[in-house]
Amino acid sequence: METTLQAEVRSERGKNVARRLRRAGRVPGVVYGEGGGAAGSGALAVSVEPGALSRVLRSDAGANTLIGLTVGGADSGKVLIKDYQVDPISHGLLHVDFYRVAMDKVITVTVRVELTGEAEGVKVQGGLIDFVQREVAIACLPSEIPEHIEVDVSSLTIGQGIRLRELLDGASWQPVSDPDTLIVHVIAPRLEAEEESEETEAEAEAAAEAGSKSEG
Repeated sequence: METTLQAEVRSERGKNVARRLRRAGRVPGVVYGEGGGAAGSGALAVSVEPGALSRVLRSDAGANTLIGLTVGGADSGKVLIKDYQVDPISHGLLHVDFYRVAMDKVITVTVRVELTGEAEGVKVQGGLIDFVQREVAIACLPSEIPEHIEVDVSSLTIGQGIRLRELLDGASWQPVSDPDTLIVHVIAPRLEAEEESEETEAEAEAAAEAGSKSEG
């Protein structure tokens, strides 16, 4: 996914300047990374409109959205949101870091995993889906960053799972996470029951020991 975002240069830095910008309805930020665009390759202090930035972060691709950034009306190249800060109380955006990317260079990003279908082991055998790894790190060109990695679990029966290496067929990316990483598998419900029983027994033993000590 690709979108555009407008930013303005800010000549001053510091906490007081950042507070004034936020009161004025702007989010302070920095652009750095690869060269390209009129702004060059050095770090550049900017500010952006919070609503536009929030729409990017709430989109399907989120922080992996490829952004065509203009700074003061001039093209600053393609960027990704490298980091952002949110106020823990108001949830308002406090700061954003944009990273310039070269469109012909492979980069590493973290992409979420989405499951599709209903597993045979759940539907027929009464098993449970164990979604082990919800995000994976991959390497690809900026223009080929997927919004998510889709995993069809329909054929899985109890005891079966899908590993990252099994998702590479036809993919435009390569894994950075261990290819043997288990993404999802189907487990038997009795395993969970046994675990709960063991935990209950352990808690009961601990309570009994605590009681005997207090009596002593």
